[in-house]
Amino acid sequence: MAVGILEVNLISGKGLKRSDFLGKIDPYVEIQYKGQTRKSSVAKDGGRNPTWNDKLKWRAEFPGSGADYKLIVKVMDHDTFSSDDLIGEATVHVKELLEMGVEKGTAELRPTKYNVVDSDLTFVGELFIGVSYSLLQDRGMDAEEFGGWKA
Repeated sequence: MAVGILEVNLISGKGLKRSDFLGKIDPYVEIQYKGQTRKSSVAKDGGRNPTWNDKLKWRAEFPGSGADYKLIVKVMDHDTFSSDDLIGEATVHVKELLEMGVEKGTAELRPTKYNVVDSDLTFVGELFIGVSYSLLQDRGMDAEEFGGWKA
């Protein structure tokens, strides 16, 4: 099993639908990977077209337990006086990225648009996200041998 760092570059959103009829939205993103959740900053002045430029990281094993090699990306509207509202979510499949990263040491999904849908699968906007995976260098017992030396 290989261990590496899965990094999400959350760049921006576009055309996010308002869930708050009182005015503008203050969107942020929660990203889940295998039970671990990371949260972006709140884009206070972004409204429907926010810019985050946040980098979020996870420790990722491949092959690991379970087969759900995907990022669940939830777009939320931050509310000061009530609970935050879910705008919608997107899914980013990363199995092939992890496979390539294990094979080559590093792999990248260039920034791409992902559709955000609500619970009825209605389109509610898009996110621009890049993802990369880099192996951590193992200096333990499983290291490769080169001419009698462990690397």
